[in-house]
Amino acid sequence: MKKPNKPIIPGVQGFRNFVSKHRPIIKEVVRETTSGGIVFRHAKSNGQIEILLIQDAKNRWTIPKGHVEPGEEPGATAEREIREETGLQDMEVYNWLGKVHFRYRRAQTLVLMTMHIWLVEGQGDTDILEGEDWLTDIKWFPAQVAVDKIAYDDIGKLMLIGMKRIRDNKL
Repeated sequence: MKKPNKPIIPGVQGFRNFVSKHRPIIKEVVRETTSGGIVFRHAKSNGQIEILLIQDAKNRWTIPKGHVEPGEEPGATAEREIREETGLQDMEVYNWLGKVHFRYRRAQTLVLMTMHIWLVEGQGDTDILEGEDWLTDIKWFPAQVAVDKIAYDDIGKLMLIGMKRIRDNKL
């Protein structure tokens, strides 16, 4: 008599797909912290809110961000990374908007990432931008276009929170 197949427990199939036969076994799990900013300005032509996005090497639009260095506060990291990745030097870091959690593989390591996101106003001559070499593009977008272009839904949600804070606080 043939045994019936056991039902798959919810969540197990996803785990099986994550750890497939074609990938090396995960040998370690590490936690990393990054920090970045939803950088905004008011367009000179019409005063509308624009958001600065960077396009990574895989052509995904995202916000400037990077790893928190030992002893560095996440707000300071956001400011440093914005300067390094965009060339924008003059800015004001306002509120912490929230954090995003995600995971990815790096060879045989599973990286559990926490990204802190801040609301940042670009000041001075915001048209002078110099993206790092690894970036495909860097550009100001009208806020609603930026929300549609962002490759990560969780960051898009924090953009909407940021736009509300800009309106509510008349920034």
